[in-house]
Amino acid sequence: MAEITLDVRRLRAFAEVGYQVAAGGGAHGAMAALRRVVPLDAYEFVAFDPATGRHHSVVSDGHPRIDRDAAEEYAGLDAYRRALATRAPVAMPEPGTERYFRRHLAPYGWRAGLTAPLFLSEGRYTGLLHLASKDPFPRLTAALLAAVTPMLAHVTDLSRCVIDPVGLPPGFRAVAYDRLGTRRRVPGRETSVVLWDDPAMAAYARAFIDSRELSRHGLWLGGDGGWHEVRLLRAGVGFQGTLQGAVAAERPCPLPYDLTGRELDVLTRVAAGDSNPQIAAALVLSVRTVTTHLEHIFAKLGCDSRTRLTTKALAEGLCRLDT
Repeated sequence: MAEITLDVRRLRAFAEVGYQVAAGGGAHGAMAALRRVVPLDAYEFVAFDPATGRHHSVVSDGHPRIDRDAAEEYAGLDAYRRALATRAPVAMPEPGTERYFRRHLAPYGWRAGLTAPLFLSEGRYTGLLHLASKDPFPRLTAALLAAVTPMLAHVTDLSRCVIDPVGLPPGFRAVAYDRLGTRRRVPGRETSVVLWDDPAMAAYARAFIDSRELSRHGLWLGGDGGWHEVRLLRAGVGFQGTLQGAVAAERPCPLPYDLTGRELDVLTRVAAGDSNPQIAAALVLSVRTVTTHLEHIFAKLGCDSRTRLTTKALAEGLCRLDT
């Protein structure tokens, strides 16, 4: 049986290279680094989707094919529960894994399997890494694999938005959403607590994703009682950005042009094309009051027609998005 000889300097260098490759080269780059010290013939990354509570294969190499039900089947084994409890790799075939091994590994010539649970350094579970080999794994393989799983866990982290949205200004805090309304963190951006905790924004983001618009810009009254400048942009989310999604980003702001909250309501209705009677009915105001608000709005924004007012409001993001 082959042995892995560990040298502290070499292991430290490998961990750094593995981290760097995973950041830029993805799963295959990370595994190319791992193969320098671990003899393996095939691997499969299985991602855990927190939105559905299910597992599915996302990246593999060396396998003739991957059975679609294999990921969920493994998650039903006692070995899986033991791996989550101990956070340690589980070898195959071992008691409780024989049937899985005969069905998914043995037919392709593999004699040994090793499955590692993937936890980020912060403790969040993201999925599994299956290794397969034609020969028994060297003695220290499990220990070495356990040491690098916090880095490899990023490969299967479906809660992150992986495609950086183009056009997002600096200084905005952000949250990404997919069509189901699942919230995801945006790498390199501070997470917006205001948007994260607001179910109305999740619903608004879903509607935006289903529209044909590439972006929106406006004002949002947050659950904290303050106004926020909000931008929505289309973005790919989930594993390798394969899901249609959106990034909502915000920063606190005062109402522009010294507008009041009620004037902002009226301006938003004007930009939507409503007449004064329609605005009055929608906001439960008299037509006279609406006319007075409009006079103030025209003066504050320096516009002399509804057309110019609408153009300015849309161009500068002066409309409410939460109505």
